Amino acid sequence: MCTPVLERPTNDAFADRMIDLLNDGALTLMVSIGHRTGLFDAMAELAPATSGEIAAAARLNERYVREWLGAMVSGDIVHYYPEAATYHLPPEHAAALTRNATPNNVAVFAQYISLLGQVEDRVVECFRRGGGVPYSAYPRFHEVMAEDSGQTVVAALIDDILPLVPGLVEALTDGIDVLDVGCGRARALLLLARTFPNSRFTGYDLSSEAIDEARAEARALGLANVRLAVRDVTELGEAAAYDLITAFDAVHDQARPDALLRGIAAALRPGGTFLMQDIQASSHLHNNVDHPIGPFLYTISCMHCMTVSLAAEGVGLGAVWGEEKAVEMVRDAGFRHIAVHRLPHDFQNNYYVATAA
Repeated sequence: MCTPVLERPTNDAFADRMIDLLNDGALTLMVSIGHRTGLFDAMAELAPATSGEIAAAARLNERYVREWLGAMVSGDIVHYYPEAATYHLPPEHAAALTRNATPNNVAVFAQYISLLGQVEDRVVECFRRGGGVPYSAYPRFHEVMAEDSGQTVVAALIDDILPLVPGLVEALTDGIDVLDVGCGRARALLLLARTFPNSRFTGYDLSSEAIDEARAEARALGLANVRLAVRDVTELGEAAAYDLITAFDAVHDQARPDALLRGIAAALRPGGTFLMQDIQASSHLHNNVDHPIGPFLYTISCMHCMTVSLAAEGVGLGAVWGEEKAVEMVRDAGFRHIAVHRLPHDFQNNYYVATAA
């Protein structure tokens, strides 16, 4: 008999774990609401306060706030003082739940659960019939991704990520051509354009909604060195046009990631750099059983990354394609000198630096 990867708990222990799972899943929805409504941010600035005072500080309906607080108290996220009927968000909890806690605000990621739940019926049909769920079916996807990127990429881009490539900051200062594939709302690209006005920046994304948002932001910032376009990046069809190409959490959910990587290699000038951020995991399931957010990653993959690829008649690579597969595919696309980096602020992602032939 084969030995399971994980020892199975007793029936009673497993039943208890399922109850914990239900409670934690419910709390995740409430954490998402606390983030979206600004309740955590408001409470972080308050001493112990009544539900009415909290609602007034956040400019929300008191009855809904009071019920939300019930979930937060019973979930041991907020402290409750019954004698005065007051609530308090401890500073050590605020350090993982508020916008001021970036890049450590876990509440940003809680939004994915409610977002993915909205397509559950369609994913269930895919289990039965195959196929996939298209990007267009996901409300708020680019909004949530922009917040996610704001923590993992944008906040660390200048000081931590760019220095992974020797000489890149100096080259950007002097002026080079840069492309970001799958740029979404282009927060990373716009930060680069503001920081390095002598360089020229292009961003492509399949979503017209995301590109419209990015264009509006670029106009508001008065950026003349940015070009943004709605485009399927599967077939770039550009030759030796860029010195740097970036892909932040964008490769694994493409219909044809292999074609994209080949297109990126062709679009770089000789000696150019490809900088890719993608999920930090193994390509082999048995190596991921102890991953701190393994269930979360596989769920996002099943409910979004894999299915949007399959919806476009793609290969359905999935979010947990893993470091081994990523290195193999980047090498097969024609790159050399592939280096894999990890950064202290980001346990979720690897940063790949590859040089064009």
